[in-house]
Amino acid sequence: MKRYVYINDENLAKDIYCDNRISNRKYTIWNFLPKNLWEQFSRFMNQYFLLIACLQLWSLITPVNPASTWGPLIFIFAVSASKEAWDDYNRYLSDKKANEKEVWIVRQGIRKLIQAQDICIGNIVWLRENDEVPCDLVLLGTADPQGFCYVETAALDGETDLKTRSIPSACMGIDVDLLHKIKGVIECPSPDKDIRRFDANMRLFPPFLDNDVFPLTIKNTLLQSCYLRNTEWACGVAVYTGNQTKLGMCRGIPEPKLTAVDAMIDKLTGAIFVFQIVVVIVLGIAGNVWKDTEGRKLWYVQYPKEGPWYELLVIPLRFELLCSIMIPISIKVSLDLVKSLYAKFIDWDDQMVDPETGIRSNATNTAISEDLGQVEYILTDKTGTLTENKMIFKRCCISGRFYGNESGDALTDAQLLNDVSIGSADVIKFLKVMAICNTVIPVRSKSGTISYKALSQDEEALVCAASRLRMIFENKNGNILDINFNASPLRYEVLDTLEFTSDRKRMSVVVRDCQSREIFLLSKGADETILPLTYSGQQVRTFAEAVEQYAQMGLRTLCLAWRKLEEGEYQEWASMFKEANSTLVDREWRVAEVCQRLEHDLEILGVAAIEDRLQEGVPETIETLRKAGINFWMLTGDKMNTAIQIALSCNFVSPEPKGQLLIIDGKTEDEVCRSLERVLLTTRITESEPKDVAFVVDGWALEIALKHYRKAFTELAILSRTAICCRVTPSQKAQLVELLKLCDYRTLAIGDGGNDVRMIQQADIGVGISGREGLQAARAADYSIGKFRFLKRLILVHGRYSYNRTAFLSQYSFYKSLLICFIQIFSSFISGVSGTSLFNSVSLMAYNVFYTSVPVLVSVLDKDLSERTVMQHPQILFYCQAGRLLNPSTFAGWFGRSLFHAIVVFVITIHSYAFEKSEMEEVAMVALSGCIWLQAFVVALETNSFTILQHLAIWGNLFGFYVINWIVSAIPASGMYTIMFRLCKQPSYWITMILIIATGMGPVLALKYLRYTYRSSKINILQQAERLGGPILSLGIIEPQSRSPLDKDLAPLSITQPKNRTSVYEPLLSESPSATRRSIGPAQRFDYFQSQSPLASTHTRKDN
Repeated sequence: MKRYVYINDENLAKDIYCDNRISNRKYTIWNFLPKNLWEQFSRFMNQYFLLIACLQLWSLITPVNPASTWGPLIFIFAVSASKEAWDDYNRYLSDKKANEKEVWIVRQGIRKLIQAQDICIGNIVWLRENDEVPCDLVLLGTADPQGFCYVETAALDGETDLKTRSIPSACMGIDVDLLHKIKGVIECPSPDKDIRRFDANMRLFPPFLDNDVFPLTIKNTLLQSCYLRNTEWACGVAVYTGNQTKLGMCRGIPEPKLTAVDAMIDKLTGAIFVFQIVVVIVLGIAGNVWKDTEGRKLWYVQYPKEGPWYELLVIPLRFELLCSIMIPISIKVSLDLVKSLYAKFIDWDDQMVDPETGIRSNATNTAISEDLGQVEYILTDKTGTLTENKMIFKRCCISGRFYGNESGDALTDAQLLNDVSIGSADVIKFLKVMAICNTVIPVRSKSGTISYKALSQDEEALVCAASRLRMIFENKNGNILDINFNASPLRYEVLDTLEFTSDRKRMSVVVRDCQSREIFLLSKGADETILPLTYSGQQVRTFAEAVEQYAQMGLRTLCLAWRKLEEGEYQEWASMFKEANSTLVDREWRVAEVCQRLEHDLEILGVAAIEDRLQEGVPETIETLRKAGINFWMLTGDKMNTAIQIALSCNFVSPEPKGQLLIIDGKTEDEVCRSLERVLLTTRITESEPKDVAFVVDGWALEIALKHYRKAFTELAILSRTAICCRVTPSQKAQLVELLKLCDYRTLAIGDGGNDVRMIQQADIGVGISGREGLQAARAADYSIGKFRFLKRLILVHGRYSYNRTAFLSQYSFYKSLLICFIQIFSSFISGVSGTSLFNSVSLMAYNVFYTSVPVLVSVLDKDLSERTVMQHPQILFYCQAGRLLNPSTFAGWFGRSLFHAIVVFVITIHSYAFEKSEMEEVAMVALSGCIWLQAFVVALETNSFTILQHLAIWGNLFGFYVINWIVSAIPASGMYTIMFRLCKQPSYWITMILIIATGMGPVLALKYLRYTYRSSKINILQQAERLGGPILSLGIIEPQSRSPLDKDLAPLSITQPKNRTSVYEPLLSESPSATRRSIGPAQRFDYFQSQSPLASTHTRKDN
């Protein structure tokens, strides 16, 4: 669908298109309450608690005051609603500030100062230097005579370098005084969120031009939220406004990610719900039976002889209300609160601050910190992530002659310097392509020195190297390039630019020599796209060998070429190029097709090799995380050999002869099939360690494998813990992440550029590096860090602590709710199984909100091991990866503890006070006191590192319990008048508390002592070493695990079955962890390729 924008005529579009009012708000004043309530009650847990609260309004069945449920429910909803309201109010203030910003526009030929929200489609907007662009504009004029201006797009795409924008050719030469009178129409597509593409056409009305069509691209636009820099003024016509700008279309709330811990909590909640229903049914039947057999015989019970039709439901419903607290109502709010604190700990971590830039780590997503501790696969980009992305020109091969091999630096190579000084024709051509074939902008300072602004670090390296070799790119004035070579000025006019794309993998420029008037095509790009385009007869073997040699050194390579064009050939091609650029549908594809018609019969001039150094600490980080049982995949767009050399240098794989690289290649289905079959068989029978075996695949073979042999490739992905994927596109990166997620692995993707965004968003955890390619990846990620080495601390320290704390908090929340619920159930057996509550409503409400919440919230400060120990022994991350601290087994332990403590509290309380003719309120308060004392000791027992704040929370909360109840006991109308005063004066009360603590905690302490003494885990050993101050040299194997029979019997993968999480890779606590493989299915004959490959049956295993 198209949009027609009439320049300087807002009336034609005013009623069709939206105004420029920005609104990122989620709510309004009128819909906040119903919309927020609808969102909250869309969750099953909230629906359940609302149903319980409504049932409590039925006085016939409610065992407690409805306030005991309505109070916490309203409090929790109020907290959530207040948070949403606060966030939405901040969005409103941000929108208000942007909408009320004053801008200059032209309306009816007169300049006016209006608010940004009043801009309409078709208005001409005037900007001054450093102004923010209020909407999407098509440039009409600038202060620069050549029609150029510079914009900063960091707020849009995160890229910090200035970009050049130019006015359309149709507006060239129009006087500034006539711009406010300009008339015309722009034909553009409907609003979209592609910030790198704008395919449109412009027609200007007479007297400016006679309805000629001129193509528009993204380079003719100024997009919303960009800033005008180094340009006195610029003006443009508004084409997209308000939330229909490209930035507005990109806004949106990302889908929330569900962590493994959240998924487990949901399963445990479901199990408790089923248990609760069973208990309610059993007790309901028992209650009705007792009522009919015994209850009606008791004169003081006063049951009616005949009840209403729903009489049989009354007791079960009472027990449903009584048991509803089995599921803690506050667990979600508590988890959200502590997860926000986890994110703040990351933000506040001074050890994760980039010393070069001062950039701090940042947690954008506050809900998934515990998932960091369960990462199993890390998929990483190479350039800018593992490397510094600081490109340095190191070597080159020109016309078959190698430069820089002896000295290691071509810029200091005596032979190259000599060839430059004597004016070697081949060298000069090579340097000209380096200096001209780019989008670099030279900037001259006041002192006269020249610096270069480039979107690509490769281009900047080439231009700087050409400058050091006396081919100096001095100035760019419109389409005119001024070059200085050996003090001789050269001038070229850029006629057309054939831009780089990920499909073409090359860029070219068509230039005219302003002195000779000759036209040349200059090209540079990847070897696989440039070498096939050579003219017949040119020998490219030397250049191919150069590419191979440089790739073996880990250098990035670019092939440079050129061709002389005839005037007629160029003119014919230029008309087709203009027509393709004027197409609104499939413009990119049509332009690429036209470019191919010119890029042929090239003369290869040489190969440039560029070094991209590894970041500091990358090898150590990868080695440490490997010891933690984390597997690594490298996904890069570079050549295979370059990627392999980088992988070797950063400990990604082991060097030969220990290391083994299994390459999957091929251009056809059969070739890829045979290659994949060979690699898969080798991987299954190998006895090598994980990092010693890696498979390597390029983008072409990967596409075939994912399309035709996905099941086999999936098995290879599971068996091989190291992979190097080369020449892959952004979409392929995302596909590989999705593949591992479908195998039920927790994935982390890390990158630094815009091409990594899809991969980062697809992964369970996305980490962006704030690098030289801008902030696109960092903004799209869940976490942003300054350097790759910070990933080690992010996972081992923050991820592990977050998982441990969340596991304890969630299980403790169930424990305290089950404890009070079991006591209620036991008390029903001495009250005729009638569903009567032992505790009053105030006590129940205070129990959940005050008495038991404060101590556990300070668990966010607990550390089972010091950070130093965790970093020294990364293998202990296995306990988090395998879910050892939160699973059905550990939950069963907490369930059993709550049941045992409930029995202890109930039995001791009843035997201590039931025969003393005590009031029921006194018995209830004794039981409640026993619960509070037990929970204080449970929290203290489970706490590993005490701080003053934790002591205050645990014991101060216990003291607060008595203070609150003394106050309530002083109120005559409270129903608890003088009870706490009387109890505290009785020695029997304190003896009862001692008995409860001793009986309840004694077995727990004994079990813990036996486990620490005779079945201590590696974490326990490290804790003991910390307390004793002794070093731990080696702890041996975390969990003994025999090698899976899969590796002997060559069992294929059954990807339809869920992965068994208990057979996760368990590394050693030693310097060289040995490999164990996952059990992924029963033994079967390997027959994936029988229908595709005739060689499938020839691969048999020979036993010597």
